Amino acid sequence: MESLSNERDIRISKIRELKEKGINPYPNRYKYKDNSVDIKEKFEKDNNSFRVNIAGRVILKRVFGKALFMNLRDFKGDIQIYAQESTLGENYELLKKKIDTGDIIGVTGEVFKTHKGEITVNVLEFKILSKCINPLPEKFHGITDVELKYRQRYLDMIIDPQVKERFTKRGLIIREIREFLYDRGFIEVETPVLQPIPGGARAKPFITHHNALDMDLYLRIAPELYLKRIITGGIEKVFELGKMFRNEGISTRHNPEFTMLELYQAYADYQDMMEITEELISHIVYKFNNSYIIEYQGKKYDFTRPWKRFTMMDAIKHYLGFESFEFEYVKQKAKELGLEPNLGYYSLLNLIFEEFVESKLEGPVFITDYPSETSPLAKSREDDPSFVERFELFIAGREHANAYTELNDPIIQRERLIVQAKAKAGGDDEAMYFDEDFINALEYGMPPTGGLGIGIDRLLMILLDVPSIRDVIIFPHMKPKED
Repeated sequence: MESLSNERDIRISKIRELKEKGINPYPNRYKYKDNSVDIKEKFEKDNNSFRVNIAGRVILKRVFGKALFMNLRDFKGDIQIYAQESTLGENYELLKKKIDTGDIIGVTGEVFKTHKGEITVNVLEFKILSKCINPLPEKFHGITDVELKYRQRYLDMIIDPQVKERFTKRGLIIREIREFLYDRGFIEVETPVLQPIPGGARAKPFITHHNALDMDLYLRIAPELYLKRIITGGIEKVFELGKMFRNEGISTRHNPEFTMLELYQAYADYQDMMEITEELISHIVYKFNNSYIIEYQGKKYDFTRPWKRFTMMDAIKHYLGFESFEFEYVKQKAKELGLEPNLGYYSLLNLIFEEFVESKLEGPVFITDYPSETSPLAKSREDDPSFVERFELFIAGREHANAYTELNDPIIQRERLIVQAKAKAGGDDEAMYFDEDFINALEYGMPPTGGLGIGIDRLLMILLDVPSIRDVIIFPHMKPKED
């Protein structure tokens, strides 16, 4: 630690020396016109020298007496620059002694190719744009502390261009999702993040307090109930893509703050939502992969449509070998699986599915027809009210989407939310709150509607081939550092 501290002190002293010379190490502005990729492509095409003006961060510096080489990294990539005393005169010493790795500089120069065949910029002029005080990690080892990578993402991005590229691609994928929905007539809306009653999912909310109104508010766990109000109001296709907050644990697949897409379409049902889910995700896969087959963590996944479909009961039968769904048989199988069969029939089936089937679903595969008692906002099947018209999408053993034919009968919805409210009063932190205004909206008549929610961060894990949700969230939540 002493050597790092000394290096930092040396850099701070260089800042003082620059200022004493009348050089501002942090100027207000700098205009450049070229980038590393375009420069290389133009030179390869024309094979002629030309003048360029670039800006970037010094990643590597090698001094050979009266000449030096640097690797400059801009937003597109890296390019080598070359400087010599005979060209720069007294400014060469400034570049040689006062510019360190990590510093951001602007360079004007002529492009050429070295004897080793590397396209390089011969420096004619340079300007320091931002002096780096903290030394960068050693080039060949990078950041070896995984916790540090997440806590100091800016440093992770400086050192590893692939990290910067990952988050650039994340932004492009999210833009493409929006364009996909715009092209199909969906209207993007914004619903409250601070809600007086959190609803739309079974989850424990974060609670905050509004001083002026002297009332507790909740960070939203889902936008669902507000989006349904909008459907009731007459906009037939709506979506929201934004942050949700759930007061739950942190793991490779959970972050308390995450990005969700929810969309609702009037005069549609869960089968329509299945079609749009397939179409959207397969479109994104092909757009950014040029193939419907992608590799995730060493396994290949084929997103060619149509995808497999199982009912929840069929999935239990297929993956666990159930020979019957009589209650006594189910309870016996639950015991064999190590579960305490002290739940009702459908809740027990749902638990068996979640604990022992979900992880086996490589997918992409749709699991349909969940028990009504586990899906309080979904519409029951007309042929069997014990189950609802609902599906979940599974990829790589994880749930990625949840959709259903929305319950629009206000009388039944009231009854179900009353059951949820009683469960919450009985100590179930994740049970839903009762929302009288939502029921009031339904009483004005909501058309038959299909709704869909997709966890964007989990989907990006698949598309960007990373094992943890923290690898696709640019600033994931971390436990406080211990002193």
